[in-house]
Amino acid sequence: MRYFGLLKYSGFIIVYSLLIIFLTGCNNESAKEFSTHITIIGDKWYFNDRIINEGSPAEGLLMNVRMVNTLFEDRSGQLNKVVPDFDPVTSTKVFTGIIPEYVSNGINAFTISLQGGNPGYEGAINTAFNPDGSLRESYMERAEKVIRACDANNAAVNLSLFYQRQHSHQKALTGKESIINAVENTAGWIAEKGFTNVILEISNEYRHSGFRRWVDGDWLTSEDGQAELIRRAKNRNPDLLVSTSGMGDGRFHETLAREADFILIHFNHTWLDEIPSRIKDLKKYGKPILCNEDEKLGREAAVSQALSVLNGSGWGFMYLRKNQWAPFIFSGADDDPEVYGMYRNITSPGYQIDHEALVKPYIYMGYPGQGDVFLMGQPVYIKLYHLFPDRATNHNIKLLVNDEYVTRVDDELKLYWNPETHGIYELEAVVNDQDGNELYRSPKTAIFVHRDRR
Repeated sequence: MRYFGLLKYSGFIIVYSLLIIFLTGCNNESAKEFSTHITIIGDKWYFNDRIINEGSPAEGLLMNVRMVNTLFEDRSGQLNKVVPDFDPVTSTKVFTGIIPEYVSNGINAFTISLQGGNPGYEGAINTAFNPDGSLRESYMERAEKVIRACDANNAAVNLSLFYQRQHSHQKALTGKESIINAVENTAGWIAEKGFTNVILEISNEYRHSGFRRWVDGDWLTSEDGQAELIRRAKNRNPDLLVSTSGMGDGRFHETLAREADFILIHFNHTWLDEIPSRIKDLKKYGKPILCNEDEKLGREAAVSQALSVLNGSGWGFMYLRKNQWAPFIFSGADDDPEVYGMYRNITSPGYQIDHEALVKPYIYMGYPGQGDVFLMGQPVYIKLYHLFPDRATNHNIKLLVNDEYVTRVDDELKLYWNPETHGIYELEAVVNDQDGNELYRSPKTAIFVHRDRR
């Protein structure tokens, strides 16, 4: 009987042990299913313990794009006036479907946001948080779909929490306690889901004046406040990489540079020739430098990207009017072929950046775009961009229309022109020296002027 009892007890132990192994396997399954694990070694980014963009100019740098309104909704009802029958779930699905194309063109990471970004109008109520800082299930379900889609395509997500416009409505966070709750709840959600491809951005441009309109806004816009929120996120999820983003001048406060896991900057209002010095100033902290917002377009954006990489910073494209303004268009590399051409090249092993060609003086037309249509009697707004001009030499810029001189362009590089009749017009800017000799000219931009709306 004693022997039988021992066998019975041993059998119980075996069954119990197998059950524990099974349950442990189930508990770890969510972590096992994720294939992209983002880490930092020194000042470089790694995916699955392998340096990203290996052998390319962007080796170890996180090349990214700002897609903050991929989760967008508007409980104020205004969005339906702009985009009738808008559906947040469908919008998110459209984005996740095109993630592979963005990744194939050199994108390592996407910035998405739990409070979105500027949708092209004011007053949107768009937030993943309840007023007490708890998480809204429907919003977080969309976030999870994007994170999983990125993981499946070997891409990371920079998850941004707070956006300055989300204040002064009934759904807004109610103050310091709820803001802290929102940070801790999100960090905990990331841990519970087992996400390994997510990094965290506490606030988008934390010094933005819009945050001062929040309850406890003075605390939120302070370096001490942001540092506290970074620590709160880290305490809740020690493996999570956390930072917050500075303003568009490419600067980052020393307090936050020491507190954050990586340095998060914006280059919106940073001149191209200032980019190298901005990055150099931040190198002393020995952490990855990541620009995740630059609103330049076309050649100017491509040059900004290349200069960032040459000087040791990842770079992020923000196409405000297409990706971020309703109705939120995502066209892959067709968003801006010149920008995505640079992404492809700069993340390709063996590619060499031609620095001399990069900083060569160049002028181009930012607006209007090729093929834009105007009506008779409608003034045409023209905006030029002049990159790396020789400031030691006097020069002037002339506007040509169909190869004929129209007017001289002033230093602001913008003007209005009134077409005299309908038809096709080719616009072109020419840069001359003080003696009238041509130095270089912009590519031609063809526009159409119609008699009426038919």
